[in-house]
Amino acid sequence: MKRRLHLILGIILAFVALGAMPAGYLMIKHPDGSALGMTTDFLKNSPFRDFLVPGIFLFGVNGVLSLAGAVVCFLRSKYSSTVGLMLGLSLLVWICVQVWAIGLSSWMQPAYFIVGLAEITLSILIIRQKIVN
Repeated sequence: MKRRLHLILGIILAFVALGAMPAGYLMIKHPDGSALGMTTDFLKNSPFRDFLVPGIFLFGVNGVLSLAGAVVCFLRSKYSSTVGLMLGLSLLVWICVQVWAIGLSSWMQPAYFIVGLAEITLSILIIRQKIVN
């Protein structure tokens, strides 16, 4: 069971990373949002003038760190639960800040919120497995 939890958490983290890295890269390369079909008008009620800072966070935390977290989980490291918990929380924060800044504008926001909750839940289940064994 423990092996399966690590595998599922790793797959979810890899899924998040593979979505976040290209989008984050395009936000960094084109901070005006044009590469993703967005404009800076989305950000008019946010603290950001363009998509550069959100792109860096998206690429770095939800992208690169999630990919590294997936590797940690696939290797069944003792740090898998901690990494999964931290990345799940960061994904929830990312979505909450995004909805606060630009509003609920896509079905992907609640979907990724649920993904973040799944990362947290799997991490807690891994922690419980450690306690039981």
